[in-house]
Amino acid sequence: MYGGIPARRTNRNGVNVVSTPSLTSIMLSSTDPERLHEWYRSAFPPQTDDVNEEYRVLGYGGVYLFIDTRDDVGPKTAEPGRVLLNFEVDDAHAAVERVERCGCEWLAPLEDRDGSLFATAIDPDGNYVQLIQLSEAHRVETATAAGQE
Repeated sequence: MYGGIPARRTNRNGVNVVSTPSLTSIMLSSTDPERLHEWYRSAFPPQTDDVNEEYRVLGYGGVYLFIDTRDDVGPKTAEPGRVLLNFEVDDAHAAVERVERCGCEWLAPLEDRDGSLFATAIDPDGNYVQLIQLSEAHRVETATAAGQE
């Protein structure tokens, strides 16, 4: 959907159908993909952890984090605020302790925002990573706004 207009495609029978794109993965490129993979694997334990050719692939609730190496990236991201990875956690205090054991800098320490808990860490490549523990009230509000009551 773009600007409220659903994307359209034609199926193999030539019938126009509405297609809803799905975000299935995010690619992080690094000059040191092994270090970055180990940090994410330890800081935010994935449901799956695989290697696919040159990629390290961490699975989180149906979204996959691909970590690879590229020649056109530097050791630190130039604009870390441009994209933030958000990890929803059940226990923000325990998640903060785990991330700290992995070694990180905090852009924003754990704080309560109207009953939900948020913190923003900086990964070894300088990317911003939020951990979020939503309150039940915020979950209901978010689901209602998304039409998922």
